[in-house]
Amino acid sequence: MRSRPLLALAVGVLVAAGGTATVAALGGGDSGGAPPSALPPGTVKVARQTLDDAQTEDGRLGYGPVSAATSQLRGTLTRLPDSGDEITRGHELYEVDGDPVVLMYGSKPSYRPLTVGTEGSDVERFEKNLSALGYDGFTVDGEYTSGTAGAVREWQDDIGVAETGVVDLGRVAYAAGPVRVDSVQANPGEPAAPGKKVLAYTGTGQAVTVELDTADQRMARKGAKVTVTLPENETVTAEIDEVTTVIDQGEQGQDPETKAEVTIWLDSAKARKAAARYALASVDVTFTAGERKDVLTVPVTALVALSEGGFGVEVVRGAASAYVPVETGLFADGKVEVSGAGITEGTVVGVPK
Repeated sequence: MRSRPLLALAVGVLVAAGGTATVAALGGGDSGGAPPSALPPGTVKVARQTLDDAQTEDGRLGYGPVSAATSQLRGTLTRLPDSGDEITRGHELYEVDGDPVVLMYGSKPSYRPLTVGTEGSDVERFEKNLSALGYDGFTVDGEYTSGTAGAVREWQDDIGVAETGVVDLGRVAYAAGPVRVDSVQANPGEPAAPGKKVLAYTGTGQAVTVELDTADQRMARKGAKVTVTLPENETVTAEIDEVTTVIDQGEQGQDPETKAEVTIWLDSAKARKAAARYALASVDVTFTAGERKDVLTVPVTALVALSEGGFGVEVVRGAASAYVPVETGLFADGKVEVSGAGITEGTVVGVPK
């Protein structure tokens, strides 16, 4: 006597998250064996292969997330960069009343003037930049001393502003590293004021950005490797650097959608060289959430839900068949990893026609 399946998988629907599959009822039946002639309409052999839970999505090659440079000074904008300009530490980002606003590197913006006696992490951040630019006579320790003020006066002389020894709020703009001007959002002659957006910028390295549906966010883990296919079908390997949640407002009349925005910096020498000839381009990004090497697999449609619980497959031997319980593993690309007593490479199992 063989255990008769309670449900069968009519059209196997792969659901990679959680390793489950949608089942459609084809009817139950009395327990007991089926007639010997009741063979499945089609068969396949159990295969041994590497199973990848992979998914390919459209991506955009560019320069990564866009940030805004906001003025902290009052006055008149007298000079602005051009879109595409690259600016490094110690150089002018834009100009107010004829004096430069200088780019420095750091993760937080300035929020107060710096003068002798000021202490804190913002002082240390500025001192690190001053030291990196070659100024000395002070200790990088978060304490604004007379030595710091002396170096600042030297720096102020070099950039052409009044040598006060005080770093005025708004004289320095911080970014994580070198920047590329993405767009200019003001014109020379317009007023500058605290909170006014002056320009938008990105990093100077190239990056791929992908928007995923939240249901697919499991595919994107920080540090996970992806394969990027460039416009001429050249492929490079890179790592996911950041996954953030964004709201896609959609077109007029559509409800906003929550998306997972994935940023992939092309850091390796090979990736940088391959992408260098493209400024902005559409690319394909292949994510792999899981991989099982050298495992036994069957089509998802071969699975049946057994009346006693769990899944099985219908093993065909000659003119007879029997339902054999199996343990399922990774689901991917219409296949499922299986294991169980009597399940070996080449075993013939039933599938819908």
